[in-house]
Order: sequence, then structure tokens, then C-alpha cells
Amino acid sequence: MRLTRFTDVALRVLMRLAVTEEGEAPTTREVAAAMSVPYSHAAKIVARLQHLGLVEARRGRGGGLSLTGAGRSASIGGLVRELEGSGDVMECEGAAPCPLRSACLLRRALSRAQEAFYASLDPLTVADLVAPPTGPLLIGIGSRPDDG
Repeated sequence: MRLTRFTDVALRVLMRLAVTEEGEAPTTREVAAAMSVPYSHAAKIVARLQHLGLVEARRGRGGGLSLTGAGRSASIGGLVRELEGSGDVMECEGAAPCPLRSACLLRRALSRAQEAFYASLDPLTVADLVAPPTGPLLIGIGSRPDDG
């Protein structure tokens, strides 16, 4: 199974926010630069994560992004399900719909495999993903330069 770029970046944004230090609140622009994605794409991702209650975004001076408690403890399997949507693994529709669609054993097998993939991610949380050695590496990605 291949994740969309949206889901990939969303998970990495959550991981980066999970390692922010007390009082640190990177902006969406800073997160976009750290993840090497266009600001507009990062803004859509942050808006979706905020809508899901995983990220808090504060505007203005002293504003920025922070991970909520729900974001820190969110199941990776649940997040991937939510961000990827409920579509089939393979496309059975199109200009000429597949005549096997209603009785296709391949489609059913792939659907079970997709659910097994999600289920294998269910026990993992965002906090689990930033345990060493990953967390310490993430801290240096996109850190604000010292002011002084």
C-alpha cells in the first residue's frame, strides 16, 4: 500500500510537533520549509489536522502550531484511515467498469490486506514514533535559529 503525499506529510508534521520543546511553536511556514513542501500544501494539511483536533494553531505574535494531547496519543492506523479515506485499493470503476467487480476475489483480498495494514499501525501512536532514535533527529529539523 502506498500512502498519499498528503498523509505522508501530515504524519511527519505531527511527528515534528511532538518533539517541540516547551514554549516552542513553529509556524506553518517553518514547518513547510522543514518538510520541504509548498506552504499552500502545508497549510491545507495543518487545517485538516486542526479540524481533527490534533493540532492547535494560534495566530499573531507568539502564535504557531502545537500538538494537542489527542494528537500525541492518536493511533497511527486511525490517522491513516482518516487521511486516506475509505477508497478501494484498486480502481474497479472507470470508463469501462470491470465486469468482475461484484464477485472479484482479488478486490476482496486486497481489501483485507489494506485493513491488515491499518491494523498493524493501530497500536502505534504519534508519541511512539518520536522515541529515540527518531525524536532527537526530528528536533534539529526546521528549528528556529537562535536570536542572539
